[in-house]
Amino acid sequence: MLKNNLLKSEKLKITSLKEQDIDIMMEWYEDTEFLRKFDFNAAAPMYRGRIKEWLLGEVNNSNNYFFALRTKEENEFIGYIEIDRINWNNRFGWLGLGIGNNNYRGRGYGTEGLSLVIDFAFRELNLHRLQLETISYNEEAIGLYEKLGFKKEGILREAVRRDGTWYDMYVYGILDSEWGKIRSR
Repeated sequence: MLKNNLLKSEKLKITSLKEQDIDIMMEWYEDTEFLRKFDFNAAAPMYRGRIKEWLLGEVNNSNNYFFALRTKEENEFIGYIEIDRINWNNRFGWLGLGIGNNNYRGRGYGTEGLSLVIDFAFRELNLHRLQLETISYNEEAIGLYEKLGFKKEGILREAVRRDGTWYDMYVYGILDSEWGKIRSR
């Protein structure tokens, strides 16, 4: 029997991105805390045109799936999640998750959103493997990934420099068979 809640959970729904979401994302890209955990590049604000250009590139690429995370009840745009750089021949893709609205960080929305998208990737896209990268100081993200069954597969030593200190970048991965065991518990 097919599940009707493929992109909905208890607190979240996953939708397409809307034009008005770009203005909200501009605010996130002025939040240094968000940028320093989400991105490896310099934490600097981006102007609207550059954000829009980047988003259009993501959503128009057939090797990417880019989603908005919205609260189920209020329909508030709180973050985004993407599967990108999909290698269809070898059935793997990269994940990216950002909860831009800090009122929703640490409250389970990342767990629910990532779980929904992992299900989508393995059940709908028929991928075999998902992977992601995070900076070693992003302990919240590391905890989330490990809780969901991701395995640390590699370390890029001293790959990110912040405030004069070098930090490692971790590479995590999960296979569809591992996710199936976690979801059946």
